[in-house]
Amino acid sequence: MKDYIHKVKYYETDKMGITHHSNYIRWMEEARVDFLDQIGYGYAKLEEDGIISPVVGVECEYKKSTTFDDEVCIRPEIESFNGVKLVIRYTMTNNLTGDLVLKGKSKHCFLSKEGRPVSLRKEFPDFDKVLKDLACDSEDQK
Repeated sequence: MKDYIHKVKYYETDKMGITHHSNYIRWMEEARVDFLDQIGYGYAKLEEDGIISPVVGVECEYKKSTTFDDEVCIRPEIESFNGVKLVIRYTMTNNLTGDLVLKGKSKHCFLSKEGRPVSLRKEFPDFDKVLKDLACDSEDQK
C-alpha cells in the first residue's frame, strides 16, 4: 500500500502558526478514503453496493506539531476487523524531519442505507476477506 501524503495548507493553521488539532481527523479521513480506493473498495463502490460505514469513534495522540507547507506522511493500517467492527490506525510523520506527528485510530461499523448492521461475511464475502487479510491481528482472526 502506498502511504498518503498531505501538504499542510495555510488555512489549516491557527494564530500561533501551527496546524489546528481538528485537521488531523480530516487527514485521517482523506487517508482512509485513499486506502479503501487502493484496496478496491472505495466509498463510491461501497455506497453503490448499499453499504455505509459511519465513524463510531476516534482517538488521537498528538506527538509533534506541524506548520504551513509541511508534508505529512499518513500510513493507515487495519488494526482489527472482527466482521462487524473495523479499527484503522494511523501513523503520521513529518516527511522532512521524520518526526512522529500523530498516532490515531478510527473505529467503524458497516450498515445498510436503512441503518441496519451488515454482515460483510455473508453479504460481501470478498470485501470481508480483504479486510481480514489486511488486519494486523489477522493471525488471531483465522
